Amino acid sequence: MIRKTMTVLAIAAAMGAVAAPVLAQSAAAKAAVDAGKAAGTIGEQADGFLGIVSGGDADLRAAVAEINTGRAAVYKDTAAKTGVTADAAGQATAKQLYARLAPGQYWKPLGGGWVKK
Repeated sequence: MIRKTMTVLAIAAAMGAVAAPVLAQSAAAKAAVDAGKAAGTIGEQADGFLGIVSGGDADLRAAVAEINTGRAAVYKDTAAKTGVTADAAGQATAKQLYARLAPGQYWKPLGGGWVKK
């Protein structure tokens, strides 16, 4: 399993899987999520998806849903190309996303609660 995860990480990096979800979103959704991350309302999760840490109005929740829909499509495509599950592709990408989190932003490990980086 670790070997497959490392393979997915390498392939995801080569394919730009982290950059691909950025392309599958509107500028308004990206701006809303970036502001939510800075405010501590939105966080990254170990499954590769965004989550609501606390609060958030309907527009912010819609922005998170839009970006997560794009990410799901990317993970499914990556999985089909690499022979792993979409879950494994999302988790591999999450490791890259975690490395990009600024101090003070939130992260949710698998099976855990929100923690501030």
